[in-house]
Amino acid sequence: MFWFHPDLERLEKKIEELPYEPKLVFYGSSTFTLWDEIDTVFEDYNPLNLGFGGSTLAACTWFFERIFKNIKNPESILIYAGDNDLGDGRHPEETVLFLENLLDKIRVKYGNIKCTCISIKPSIARRHLQESIHYTNACIKSLMHKDENFFYVNIFKDLLDEEGNPDEKYYEEDGLHFNSEGYRVLLKALQKKKEIFPEKVLQRI
Repeated sequence: MFWFHPDLERLEKKIEELPYEPKLVFYGSSTFTLWDEIDTVFEDYNPLNLGFGGSTLAACTWFFERIFKNIKNPESILIYAGDNDLGDGRHPEETVLFLENLLDKIRVKYGNIKCTCISIKPSIARRHLQESIHYTNACIKSLMHKDENFFYVNIFKDLLDEEGNPDEKYYEEDGLHFNSEGYRVLLKALQKKKEIFPEKVLQRI
């Protein structure tokens, strides 16, 4: 996984230069990396965006100790990853095992803090994986119900058109990454999680 090292070095420098202790950490793939509004929308939570492009749940798990080494006391971690694992040919159940391992590592380091996993999005570029994505999400949902401080945010159905296919209006031209409308769907889904976000943040969303 040496190809992730430039991104990891970028994140380490970002953490070192952060002027506050982060309370809400976003961890995962380019869905977070490209989300430019995180710092402003979640300002009240001292957010930290630790997305790194092309990352998998396998990579997020593998590099967790390195990336989170100097992050002391976050209150909540939001996770988005998994579609790249499936795109690399991993089986859904193998993908979920990496998530389970990642959650275990979070528990060991930070105790019973809140952990939220966002469902894997359907996408035009990976339409051939849609059934695998659906099954993986079902497994993730089941896993996230095993702990009172685990939360699951389902965005899968909200991104489909009337025929059950990924709706083009939510994606960039590559058919894989969100455009502004796609991020709007994600924000609305997070808006419903009052266990995580206070009203003052929800109103700004």
